[in-house]
This record gives sequence, C-alpha cells and structure tokens, in this order.
Amino acid sequence: MISEEQFQNELDLIITNAIREDVGDGDHSSLACIPDTATGKAKLLVKDEGIIAGVEFARQVFNKVDPKLQVEVLITDGSPVKYGDIVFYVEGSSQSILKAERLVLNAMQRMSAIATKTKQYVDLLEGTGTKILDTRKTTPGIRALEKWAVTIGGGENHRFALYDMIMLKDNHIDFAGGITKAIQKTQQYLRDMKKDLKIIVEARNLDEVQEILQSQGVYRILLDNFNYEDTRKAVKTIGDQCLTESSGGINEDTIRKYAECGVDYISSGALTHSVHNMDLSLKAV
Repeated sequence: MISEEQFQNELDLIITNAIREDVGDGDHSSLACIPDTATGKAKLLVKDEGIIAGVEFARQVFNKVDPKLQVEVLITDGSPVKYGDIVFYVEGSSQSILKAERLVLNAMQRMSAIATKTKQYVDLLEGTGTKILDTRKTTPGIRALEKWAVTIGGGENHRFALYDMIMLKDNHIDFAGGITKAIQKTQQYLRDMKKDLKIIVEARNLDEVQEILQSQGVYRILLDNFNYEDTRKAVKTIGDQCLTESSGGINEDTIRKYAECGVDYISSGALTHSVHNMDLSLKAV
C-alpha cells in the first residue's frame, strides 16, 4: 500500500487541479458583486441520510483556498447523518467560501455516497470475519478521495494503483503463457528490480487454484466469478497456504453467502462505481 506521505501528495494534487479547473483566472461571479472585504458564515446542510465523509478533506480545501477561513466541525467523518443535520460551519471571507463551495460539495457528496454503501456492505458481513475491499474501478483523477471514503465507511483498501502490488489477472496469465510462467516471471522480475511487492493471482476455476498453490510466495488467490460450492471447495483446498478473495458480480443479495464460504476478503467495484451522491448543500447563515 502507499505511504501516508504519498496519499497526502495525491490529495494535494486533487485539490490543486480541482481549483485550477473550477476557478481558472478568477471567480468572476463573486468578484463582480461581493467586496473583497466582506465576511460571512455558511453551514454544510444534510438533505439525505447515510454516512458522512469528506469533512477532513473539506477542511483541507478551505485551508488551501484561504488559510484564514475558520471551520467548526459538528459531525465527524464516518458518523451517520439524517436530513437537517448540520455537519460544519465555515466562516471568513465570503469570496473564499464561495470559491471553495463547489469543490467541497462535489467531493463530500461523492465520498459520503461511497462511505454509505461501504457501511452497508460492512454491516452485511458482520460476524463472518470477511472484510470488504475496494478496487481500481474509481473515477480517474480522484482515486484517493474514493478510497479514503471506503475506509471511512469501514472497508479496507485493495492496492492503490498498478505500482504498489502485483496482481496477475486472466490477461496477464494468458499473455505470459500460463499461471506458473506468470508467477515465475513475476518473482524473477521482483528479484531483478529489488522490489518487495505482494503477489495476488486470479483463479478462474478449481484447477487453476491447484496450479497456483504449486508455486510459493503467492500472497492471495482471487477467486473470480466462482459459485458458492466452488468457493467453499477452494477455501478448503487453500487452507492457510495463502489468503483468499472473492470477486465478480457480488452484490447486497449475495455478499453474505460468499462470506459464509470462508473467504478472507470480498472485493467490490460497486463501492466506487455504482453510487448515487448524497444530497448536501452549503448555505449562508
């Protein structure tokens, strides 16, 4: 996984690029009618229900736009919210508040939706010992925000990107000439490059599980689109030789049944690619 420093660098890039994209050479709507000496106060109002996420990110945005803005947080990240709740107040330059408004709302609406869905999945897994993972099926440019939201909702992050973990999927295996060759080539590559990266290998059937187990050094086996019966068989076969992960079309109706098969992890792209934004507003007070 990436370091805290790398993660913060990603957040800084997101904020800088989002402000560049939205503000350009100036917020002319505000500049045209609001004096630069004017001050005001606004509240983040919830018009929905779920898990709030992005409060700390909003604080970073306000600080980047104007370090003099003061934020009073009433509800922290990961807390359940309902219609009418006030998450925070922000006070200071009226121009600065308006400049930051859309970025704060866009990010928090998206992050809260992801955190809410993740919490739903976490609750469905309660008592099973199985953990929910996100994937790389994220919105280009804001992956750090979406993966952050997953952790706020109680889930765990899979690899952040292509560089922090090895994941040999079906295309890698086919292009490399088979599972064993793909694993051997990968392990040789890591030795040559002096890299210490965990290796996950995808299995499409029970025969492939058996072949993967013949190689040493595999961190986790991804059971892709397995049915319940084959998942149970795979988990029994693998035992404690490595960790297990189920993936592929798993939803609210099936996630509990897959967990009961004994897998360590379930990964779901739906956490980040199939959510409806939480309704939030930033209103002057």
